[in-house]
Amino acid sequence: MLTDMHVAVIGGDARQLEVIRKLTELDAKLTLIGFDQLDHGFTGASKAQITEVDFSNIDAIILPVPGTSLEGKIETIFSNETVVLTEEILANTPEHCTIYSGISNAYLDKIINSTDRKLVKLFERDDVAIYNSIPTVEGTIMMVIQHTDITIHGSRVAVLGLGRVGMSVARSFHALGAKVKVGARKTEHVARISEMGLEPFYLSDLEKEVQDIDVCINTVPDLIVTARVISKMPAHTLIIDLASKPGGTDFRYAEKRGVKALLAPGLPGIVAPKTAGQIVANVLANLLSEDLIDRKEI
Repeated sequence: MLTDMHVAVIGGDARQLEVIRKLTELDAKLTLIGFDQLDHGFTGASKAQITEVDFSNIDAIILPVPGTSLEGKIETIFSNETVVLTEEILANTPEHCTIYSGISNAYLDKIINSTDRKLVKLFERDDVAIYNSIPTVEGTIMMVIQHTDITIHGSRVAVLGLGRVGMSVARSFHALGAKVKVGARKTEHVARISEMGLEPFYLSDLEKEVQDIDVCINTVPDLIVTARVISKMPAHTLIIDLASKPGGTDFRYAEKRGVKALLAPGLPGIVAPKTAGQIVANVLANLLSEDLIDRKEI
């Protein structure tokens, strides 16, 4: 239980509703910022504007998955209020206050470091990333069906990267009957791809490997699907880039050449916001419980 823990939930989309629901079940005291247009009420949760909150008694701050913008603004789907997380706000929190965000950026890192607070980036955790790969795969399958005129079965698919998402994507498209090849940099990843019964190749050979594909699914957050690579693809190739913004594809050149290229980060929150929210909520509940136990032992 999270009785006596005061948590500020700031902004976000439908995924945050699952977080709020879970934390209220655990008896946490919640202050909701950026939810004034939300009709649903939660027992133990109160809505407030960010200027009205006394952050000196806040034990944890939960930000949306994208965190903040480079100007500190926080996305608020359920409010027209402009919400900005400032250094002054964090400095006013107790020293033990922990900030939870999906990802971070230069702005958030700066104010965290300057105030000496702890930041937990949820999407860098293996458990969150692996669970999230499930709705990501389903969303990717949906996009391929929507944007091609062929079946996945028998199609030629190149998956770039064998990380937590790449592995799930490659396995699922293979199970649907696609002819899947997977590109990686590390020799151990190439070995794993082979063990999975898929066709491995090194990303250094990418230009050669894309010459006969129908779909290219990138999970690598570096610019690897360059103009030279795209120029070697068949004109009908569909590129789906799952890497975080700005992705790993030269979208300008793809458009110029007439190759359809779609940037699709955050698919879990789009195709399955309830499930994606529950994933984050369950991990947050465990982390907050551990934090509360640690503080009581000090």
